[in-house]
Amino acid sequence: MSAVAVLRLPVQTDLTGFVGLLQRLQVPHRVSEEAGEQVLWVPGEQLAEQVRDLYARYPQGGAAAQLTLPAEPRPAGLVSQLKGSPLTAVMLALTLLVALLTWGGENYAVIRWLSFSDFRIDGQYIHLSYLTATLEGGQWWRLITPMFIHFGILHLAMNSLWYWELGRRIEARQGALMLLGLSVLFSLASNVAQYSFAGPALFGGLSGVLYGLLGHCWIFQRMAPNPAYRLPRGVLVMMLAWLVICMTGVFELLQFGSIANAAHVGGLVAGCFTGLVGGLLARRRG
Repeated sequence: MSAVAVLRLPVQTDLTGFVGLLQRLQVPHRVSEEAGEQVLWVPGEQLAEQVRDLYARYPQGGAAAQLTLPAEPRPAGLVSQLKGSPLTAVMLALTLLVALLTWGGENYAVIRWLSFSDFRIDGQYIHLSYLTATLEGGQWWRLITPMFIHFGILHLAMNSLWYWELGRRIEARQGALMLLGLSVLFSLASNVAQYSFAGPALFGGLSGVLYGLLGHCWIFQRMAPNPAYRLPRGVLVMMLAWLVICMTGVFELLQFGSIANAAHVGGLVAGCFTGLVGGLLARRRG
């Protein structure tokens, strides 16, 4: 259940009596200080409404106050979660479809229509086109579609799980259209960054988009705190640490394959920028 901000009061306001009342009534809550205000949080909007009414009647606390706690909701099933996050589900379905059509990155006849640069295979050699040829040929979709290409089950599974986790948060907080726009933007930013850094190459995956979504949630939450974008600190540290480790080149040294580090960085930078803009706008709206 997501935490809901019940009260936002000046730091000078004495909440001692009211917090004591909540403790006597065994109401789950916490108080934080944000932007010069003290914020009272409780789990769920139903409980929040009752606590607001309770504060209106007993701002200093009161021994006779009563409060009925809402029943703990059952965790939503997979079908309910899919219905609640339709765009996230559609994006993952498209990713899975492409994975099946490309046989996990083995069917180059299909991959060549989705890759950033068109290519042809001549024996053991691959000949890739430059970006100018792609744009002059009107193949603009190539700027976006590499995010659907995955090489292997592990690559697909890890990226899909993270998109499910981060995509649902953004879809719930800012809507399906915003998630779609951000996904397209982060794919474009990460793909262009990778091409600019490494030149024509065969790369793909949702990881650049994921780092964009991560940066968006991270900075948005810093600018305008909200329960949807409150990521566990360990998740943020792990993702950033993974980025740094990949950039050392250790996986290429161990012959685990090449990693599109520039795509990760490009996505992260774009996500931090959108998170900053979105967070500042959300803060201005109150």
